[in-house]
Amino acid sequence: MPKARTLLKILVGVCAIVAPALHSTSDILEWYQHGLTPSQLWLSYIAFLPMPWLLFGICFLHEPKLGILGFVGALLYGLAFTYFTHTTLYALAEKIPSYPALWPRLGWLYTVYGTFMIYGALLFAWSAWRAAWLPRFSVLLFSSGIAINLLLWLFGAPDSWQTIGSAVRNMGLISIGHAILFNRTRRPI
Repeated sequence: MPKARTLLKILVGVCAIVAPALHSTSDILEWYQHGLTPSQLWLSYIAFLPMPWLLFGICFLHEPKLGILGFVGALLYGLAFTYFTHTTLYALAEKIPSYPALWPRLGWLYTVYGTFMIYGALLFAWSAWRAAWLPRFSVLLFSSGIAINLLLWLFGAPDSWQTIGSAVRNMGLISIGHAILFNRTRRPI
């Protein structure tokens, strides 16, 4: 395996484990501290930094290639997390105390990017499922988390409940990262 590909495999695998773990830790802190705090928001920011590129890295490593749907899914997911990273900095700069206080300031644009995340993740997951390269359980966890987020939003559940879907999605990404790092994919990379 070429050295550059090995380094990318390590980078993608580590990011797929660390970024979602930090994101879930940030969600736990938000619940525990009853709102947004500077330390929790900085942790979210650090967690979100690699997320726009993570699915692209997985697409690049994936053999066989995921195709156009996988790429479009990675693009939409990446756009969403680019925006979510920005919202974290916005909340820090404006000293916004809670997610319910942040949401009205972001308005309809937040919903648009949330939609990008959902469709992007589902397109990516569908492509990964069909290619059967990653462990199916990992892909199922990832897509189930997204489906939980969508259902909670559709049924008007409190925003804090979204962390349930995020935790499941993050477990799926961590599992994907583990599979990449420890050669638990269906084909060696």
